[in-house]
Amino acid sequence: MSVTTENICEEKKHLNSTALRAYSDQKRSASGEVDNERITSYLPMVHKIVRQVITYLKPPLSFEDMVSAGTVGLVRAARDFDPSQRAEFKTYAYIRIKGAILDELRGWSFVPANLNKRVRDARLLSQKITEKTGTAPTDDELAKELGITVDELSELFENARAQHFVSLDGFEDDSTVPGKLLATDKTTTPEKQIEQEELISNLAEAIQKLPQKHRQIILFYYQQHLTMKQIAEIMEITESRVSQLHASAIFNLSVKLRQWNDVRL
Repeated sequence: MSVTTENICEEKKHLNSTALRAYSDQKRSASGEVDNERITSYLPMVHKIVRQVITYLKPPLSFEDMVSAGTVGLVRAARDFDPSQRAEFKTYAYIRIKGAILDELRGWSFVPANLNKRVRDARLLSQKITEKTGTAPTDDELAKELGITVDELSELFENARAQHFVSLDGFEDDSTVPGKLLATDKTTTPEKQIEQEELISNLAEAIQKLPQKHRQIILFYYQQHLTMKQIAEIMEITESRVSQLHASAIFNLSVKLRQWNDVRL
């Protein structure tokens, strides 16, 4: 099944309707003037951030819930923005939108206890197997070594990915998650630029070594900016399976980048 232009247009129409309803509710309760045009022009930013979040959602939260929360953050940003502070509205709005979405996610507390230790144990075991065999273990192999089922391993990966997104600082002891390492640094020095280029080269190599489906999902999601639903339709698998493979790929890339970082240090 392919993703049609009509389906995408219908999705955008629905999201715009949801966002505008959230905007109207917030506007009625807000004191002071709000720039309607500014709100409308920045609604795509809400949708873009929410699309990054969709893979972390679990019932009863939905895509529409996140759009509503993000739009409330946008409206508050438009209401509270002070241009005298010499900050761009786009930057300020991004922070407020993402903050509102994070608050909504945190409010549901769906991350299980002792997750950090379980992820750390899985990462260390994966690294040990990789160093011994020269190749990363498959999900089946890693699950067997950990004494859990593949489904339990997939759930661990997805919870770990969700926790990283919800935490503004990432994992407590993990400075090598792909997204964090590739974050833009406005104070780039020549040394940092060289390091960043080396990192990107290592990350590209690590992506190439992923299993085919994992690699396809990473490229679809981060390079072509497709949603999990769109990827599922293209690959003809379920959306939940796409989410599982994405979480597994991110875990494997994190292990590879940690190894690179340890060698570099």
